[in-house]
Amino acid sequence: MYVDQAKLPSLKNTTTMSTAKHSGFLSDLKVIYHLATKGNRGNSHAERLENFYSGQADLYDGFRSRLLIAREQLYAQIDVPENGIWIEMGGGTGSNLEYLGDKIHKLKKVYIVDLSPSLLSIAQKRIAERGWENVQTVEQDVLKFQPDEGMADVITFSYSLTMIPNWFAAIDHAYTILKKDGNVAIVDFFVSRQHDSTFSNNHSLFTRTFWPFWFARDGVHLSRDHLPYLLQKFKALRLEEKKSVVPYMLRLKVPNYIFIGQKG
Repeated sequence: MYVDQAKLPSLKNTTTMSTAKHSGFLSDLKVIYHLATKGNRGNSHAERLENFYSGQADLYDGFRSRLLIAREQLYAQIDVPENGIWIEMGGGTGSNLEYLGDKIHKLKKVYIVDLSPSLLSIAQKRIAERGWENVQTVEQDVLKFQPDEGMADVITFSYSLTMIPNWFAAIDHAYTILKKDGNVAIVDFFVSRQHDSTFSNNHSLFTRTFWPFWFARDGVHLSRDHLPYLLQKFKALRLEEKKSVVPYMLRLKVPNYIFIGQKG
């Protein structure tokens, strides 16, 4: 059920853990190696992304099924419009679309937009294996992508907004190409502002300093401003705060949020 914007101050704050299967400890070690050594190398955002993901693309989904735990909850809550246009901004391997199940066939077109050819090659294989004839990959900057149909019904950012340097512009562009009454749906890591009623719980000094530092090594930039800006741009249909355990991090928990908003 969607949460009325008037009820936003009483948001839930839950802790969840993924139970998804993964490919094993040795595969995780390879991913962790790339997390630790390959981030932020390259002269452009596209080069940095490809350098980071190219060596771990085949293992990407297994490790992140346990790190990016709120994706399934988000996709279960999005209304799938009949004959609609759906855009996955920073959609990577296309694994998020698995959460739609058979509902994906209701859509006229789904675009997976990403700058990493390594991740998109995995998405292409997934599309072929699943027989998703209405799904297309696009290697392009999300700030420049425009669907052939003109406007979109649904635009999603699944743990991608924190990896887009100019995320303000990404949200503004999504707003521009979204139909009136269309939905934007976002799940990502974040930290709260020190004193702000936007959040159900203001995070501790440790949370507000450690996690931005830890993730920034890999070009992932946790922001205090995501939620306030989203609430300014869209009518909030759902906003939920969560915490997830990071694999091999001694059960330290990083904050996540789920946001579904509607263009007025």
